[in-house]
Amino acid sequence: MKSRTESLIRLKKFEVDEKRRQLAQIEAMIGDFERMAAELDQQIEIEHQKTGITDSTHFAYSTFAKAALTRRDNLLASANNLKAKQEAAQEALSEALEELKKVELLNQRANMRERQERDKAEQNEYDEIARMRHMNN
Repeated sequence: MKSRTESLIRLKKFEVDEKRRQLAQIEAMIGDFERMAAELDQQIEIEHQKTGITDSTHFAYSTFAKAALTRRDNLLASANNLKAKQEAAQEALSEALEELKKVELLNQRANMRERQERDKAEQNEYDEIARMRHMNN
């Protein structure tokens, strides 16, 4: 029983670690996308200052700025899509942590029962020794 419970705890800890890793990876990707979008915003602003044209519908609007705007919008859309995955990953991590706590609590209760049974058996032995000594006296 003990090795099975310990194996289950190890499995649940592995699952929690995996969920944490997945969440961290998603958060890192969101951060990267947002950072790249901010850098593109800066490059677009520089292009606007160089050309003097900020209206993307203007016939002389910079093709670099148009491409950068499109790329920035795609990055922000990807970051927003990942935020939904981030919420799901956070929820999965919370569930995995709850499961781990349940298994650890069950293990703790089982250990306490075993310890109580050992203490009871030991006390019975002491009682038997005392009874035998009392009978011999």
